[in-house]
Amino acid sequence: MKRVAQTIRLRPEHREEYLELHSAVWPGVEAALHRANIRNYSIYLHGDVLFAYFEYHGDDFEADMATLEADPETQQWWKLTDPCQEPWPDRGDSRQWTELPEIWHLSPPGDTTTV
Repeated sequence: MKRVAQTIRLRPEHREEYLELHSAVWPGVEAALHRANIRNYSIYLHGDVLFAYFEYHGDDFEADMATLEADPETQQWWKLTDPCQEPWPDRGDSRQWTELPEIWHLSPPGDTTTV
């Protein structure tokens, strides 16, 4: 399982639109995320900063993300949500959100695996 944390800015003038969209995410978008082996996906908001976390439970992250990006309903969703977001200038080659490196994780008691 791969844990992914991401961040992006929310454009203040699109705040209400973005919150309204996420109050009822399209079922087809959620289904595409499930097909891409994404689980426990959450988006948090602090001021104008969005923070997302999800867990990837597949075997080929790049292939699953490519399939998700090719999904027509997800593409339509992004046409609505992308204008609400302002990517960080240092996002690298990510499509929109900046991926954050994991620096620590609390494992269950007795689990000796590391990040």
